[in-house]
Amino acid sequence: MNIMQIMKQAQSIQSKLKASQEELAKMELTGEAAGGAVKVICDGQGKFKSIKLNASELSISSDTAEELEDLITVAINQASNKASKEMEAKMKAATGGMSIPGLGF
Repeated sequence: MNIMQIMKQAQSIQSKLKASQEELAKMELTGEAAGGAVKVICDGQGKFKSIKLNASELSISSDTAEELEDLITVAINQASNKASKEMEAKMKAATGGMSIPGLGF
């Protein structure tokens, strides 16, 4: 296999990776607990999108449910952002700061 074939194959793989990442980002996957009283939606990349609390099933007011949804959303997004920054730092350290397409940093 010559260098041109390797480059074409690498470009093809990079294109497929990008398409897969875009497809995963558009997905909505739901997890439920307490018989559906708590629902969490993430995308196909595992990134948190939203939470929904069923106030009547949890025996709380709808205002309390909304407030809890907001607080939980803020906390999850903060933790997720911290995890992303840590992953990025570790990947940059592992690659010597070189950007590798498809790794997302």
